[in-house]
This record gives sequence, structure tokens and C-alpha cells, in this order.
Amino acid sequence: MASNIKIRAKVSDGVTTVKSLMSHVMETGLRKDKETGDPIPAHFIQEVTCKWKDQVVMTALWSGGVSKNPYLSFKFEGGEPGDLIEITWVDNKGESDSGSAEIS
Repeated sequence: MASNIKIRAKVSDGVTTVKSLMSHVMETGLRKDKETGDPIPAHFIQEVTCKWKDQVVMTALWSGGVSKNPYLSFKFEGGEPGDLIEITWVDNKGESDSGSAEIS
């Protein structure tokens, strides 16, 4: 399965900036189906982790308050062009996805 995470990472003066866009419905569980009136079950990303050289450089714990197809940007010290960045998420239903990109 192809990853639904788009990642760009760029290093400048020893600081790597990572930008990512994740495809996910991010349902809060508070909305109702317009046709049936039934509640739409909660379905959202709970944890996002970024690794560089098998070292965790960022972990985010989310809830249903994050918008659909979330965008995440962060910086960390270190990284060299060609190094691999990997981002992984896990949602409240146990589903997960991961993607990787080289630092430029």
C-alpha cells in the first residue's frame, strides 16, 4: 500500500525543517450523518512519530480536535542531505501509516 503521507525535509545551518501532509478523515465523533442523523464514529490520529537515523526526534499526541488531512511542520537540530526521515502515525482504531523522505 502506498503511503498517504507527503514529506519534505530540508537542512539549513544544522537545523532540519520537516513539513508533512497526512491524509486522514480526522472525525471527532461529535458530528452526525446528514442523511440518517446517526453519529459519525470518532476516527482520528492519536500519535505521530518522526525518526531520523532510528532516533525519535518528534512525537505528537493528538485528539479529535485536529482538522482533516493534517499538516505538520517542525524543526530539529541535526540532519544532513541524503539522510532519511520517517514519519509514522497511529489512529484510535489501530490503523497506521508511515512514509519517508530524504533530507535535501
